[in-house]
Formats: sequence, structure tokens, C-alpha cells
Amino acid sequence: MVSEYLIRHKSIIDVMSKLQESNARINRALAKSITVCGCLQVNAKKQNFPLDSNLSELKNYTQSHLEGALCSNCAEVLENEIGSNLFYIAALCDLLGLNLQEVLKKEHDKIATLGIYNLS
Repeated sequence: MVSEYLIRHKSIIDVMSKLQESNARINRALAKSITVCGCLQVNAKKQNFPLDSNLSELKNYTQSHLEGALCSNCAEVLENEIGSNLFYIAALCDLLGLNLQEVLKKEHDKIATLGIYNLS
């Protein structure tokens, strides 16, 4: 579907820059949900891990630093921005002859195989 509708920004350079722009728009929408709307709050501090914890236990000690929940307006804005981002990821795959489903499957299989040791 992307190859049918990607007309104006079909150049690889356009797709690369639009992908970067859509990333920035996601970040901006998330920042606005915190600083303008206030439906989300960030309470960030150092992540503390017990010295005797092993790698598989670390997820029990980490926090997202995020409090609250997206309101319906912020959720809609973020869904739209993430949708645009996915469109440009699909466009990039299309231009490069990559199958997005296959890319996702390979990443899923890698994570499933390596589990917590897939930290990169």
C-alpha cells in the first residue's frame, strides 16, 4: 500500500528525512502530554539495583519514571504520529526492497531466542 501512496516523498532522501521528522513529532507530542496537558508526569531518579541481583531480576528493579495515563486527546495525537512513523518505516523498507513483516519476525525471533541477553 505504501508504494501506491508514496508519491510526493518517494526519494530515499525524502523518506529518511520524513522518518526523522516523524520521530521528532512523536517526541514532541509526548513532551506536550507532560508539559502542556499534564496527563503524564515524569518522576525520574537513579535506577537502584541490589548488588547481589542477577540479570534476570533487574526488570523487577527498574522503573519507567512515568506516572499517570494518556488522556484521550493525547492518546489520539500519539497514535496518529506513531502511525505516520510506521508509514515512513514501511516506505523505507519498500524503497530498499525489504519486507517489513520479515524484519519484524526476525527481530521477534532474535528477542525470543536471546531473551534478556539481547541487550544491545
